[in-house]
Amino acid sequence: MTEVARLTQSEAEKVGPLPFTHKPALLLAVQQAPDGTWGGGMLSIPPAASETFEGVGTIPAVRRLMECGWDKESPPLVHARRILFRLLAEDDDPAFLFELGAKGDQDEESVKRGRALLREAAAATLAQAGYEGDPRLRGAARRILNRMADYLRSPLAQKPFIRQGNQHMLAEAACPPSIYAVAMLAYMPLFRAEHHREMDALYAHLAQPQPRQEAVQLCGKNVLPVPHLVLGDYLPHRNAVDADVPFALYWMELMARIGFLKRNENWMKMFDRFLDDRDRAGVWHPHKGMTVVKSTNAHVWPMYPLETQLEGDERWTDITFRIGLIARLIGRAIEIV
Repeated sequence: MTEVARLTQSEAEKVGPLPFTHKPALLLAVQQAPDGTWGGGMLSIPPAASETFEGVGTIPAVRRLMECGWDKESPPLVHARRILFRLLAEDDDPAFLFELGAKGDQDEESVKRGRALLREAAAATLAQAGYEGDPRLRGAARRILNRMADYLRSPLAQKPFIRQGNQHMLAEAACPPSIYAVAMLAYMPLFRAEHHREMDALYAHLAQPQPRQEAVQLCGKNVLPVPHLVLGDYLPHRNAVDADVPFALYWMELMARIGFLKRNENWMKMFDRFLDDRDRAGVWHPHKGMTVVKSTNAHVWPMYPLETQLEGDERWTDITFRIGLIARLIGRAIEIV
């Protein structure tokens, strides 16, 4: 009603309280700790079978409340704001590594990596909340973008993998864009307009073929998985979309927000296929079968599924909404039925 149909101001005011009647969102909100965090952590998500959000971290919790329609001035999001802005700073307090901090001494590279990851995740969350104009976020965004752009312009970006023993891995100095950095930029249109050359370099990186090597990276003496790093095109073909429909739509939404979706003919074909899979009422149904689509991708958890009723036509609510949102973002005509 607010993001796809885009009601008038007076109509929107009438439905404004509706997000606060959604019981799962209320349950999530009341689990916030007095310090503004959820569970004293930042990035973790609940187990797949959990219905009580036990184990959720602060950043997924805040993002999910926003996806449920909660405004940035609602009390839980205001309470979480302080800790998120604190993560943007170059803070040396070991407590601010949260679950990324290990007991005992950590090597300097692991600490540096953990801080950078939390900084980008916090920046993405604050950008989604609508703080693009805040100088603290803009300063962090500039540092994140400069680091990414320096890498994309370097020779290392062309050959980022090294051989260590019998394994190929990303070089320690390689710093491809993370999914959090991409999400941050997606919600900062004015900032993007100020850095169009960097955006062109980012698009070229996101549209290149994914490497065949597993996404692991050398970190000091350790080899660590880096699932948050984006190494190329997530949606090169139909099978990639069908393998994880919720993530495919999340990625398409980011690409639509950042202005890249319409630039890529192949991605647009994938999106048009979603449109073709709607019935006469505009409701999406799976291309094959009638099973509710699922995802194990942690980045999808804040936005799918938001619908609590996963039987009957309600099974298709989330996907249908997301298709409509992407269509609105890329300027397609919306017919309200």
